[in-house]
Amino acid sequence: MVRLTRVQQQARTRAAVLAAAREEFAEHGFGPAKVDRIAERAELTRGAVYSNFPGKRALYLAVLIEQVERSAEDEPRATVSPISRVDALGVFARTWLERLPLVGDPAAGGRLRARSLDGVFEDDRGPATLAQLARLEALLLAVALERGAPIRQVRLAELVLTTLAGAGHLAATSPGFGDPFDVAHACRHLATIDLDDTWAPPHLPYVTPAHTCRDSWAPPAEVVDLISGEPVDLGNGLLVVLGANRLGAAEEAVRVARSGEQVTLAVVTGDPEETGRLVRLRLTDAVGCLRRVFAAETWRHLRLVLDDGALAASIGLQDVGDETESAVGVRDGVIVARAHGRGAGHAVGARKAATP
Repeated sequence: MVRLTRVQQQARTRAAVLAAAREEFAEHGFGPAKVDRIAERAELTRGAVYSNFPGKRALYLAVLIEQVERSAEDEPRATVSPISRVDALGVFARTWLERLPLVGDPAAGGRLRARSLDGVFEDDRGPATLAQLARLEALLLAVALERGAPIRQVRLAELVLTTLAGAGHLAATSPGFGDPFDVAHACRHLATIDLDDTWAPPHLPYVTPAHTCRDSWAPPAEVVDLISGEPVDLGNGLLVVLGANRLGAAEEAVRVARSGEQVTLAVVTGDPEETGRLVRLRLTDAVGCLRRVFAAETWRHLRLVLDDGALAASIGLQDVGDETESAVGVRDGVIVARAHGRGAGHAVGARKAATP
């Protein structure tokens, strides 16, 4: 008889819970699903479920993460980006719309396939984090559309994502309504609209300047970029640590960085079980869709890290949370500038930009 180690037994229990939860959510949806039924499906106790997941919401997010990450393993990555913004948005929209449920799909199963979060976050924390995630997703799409050109495309990216999110909501709640081909065509057309997009946040002139320093540091050995899947070289560039409710500040660092300078965005949270899972779900899903349309070279100067706190701790941040906003400038493995609080990334980037 083969005896399982404690770690092996925990992994087996967790897998059983996730499989049972997937069936429960696909059959009933998030709201009507019951933890007791999930435990019964897994042939485990209710306590065994809660020993792996703090609640039904965390379990639902874990099921969606597993679904997204499993599908990403089999999806091809683009090696050449579309030539024009019109073509890029058409391909991106068609790729995004593949997740929509079909007319004959069961309602609950269709919402699971569409990664629907309707009714999952009804407290004050969820909507605030979702809004910040949407801003970061729009920035990632905008960077791909801009391709280094000085014409900001964030408003266009936000409009496209709004259109797709609306189509996704209708498909999940009203299966069969709307034609995905029409939605994709509409997204292509959005690229032809002049949105007069400018970048002039009113608070930036009043941001506290970064202070110079010369601090040695030892970053974690394995820091992986979510976009490329490759290790991140942290020897030079701008590192910005952002809490889940401060993700909109990512653009401040991207805009102020010198041409060719690497910007690393490290996302942290004070609630890894739920907010952390939400961040992982949305960003993994967004990046997976983008990588199918745009070549990895598109984001060669931008790195995105889901930090468990180790990277933040390495620059001196011991107590991180959803409101964290801090940045350092690194040169030849040495921290040469620091800033903390609102506008930190801009402050450090502006100081570096002014330094020969």
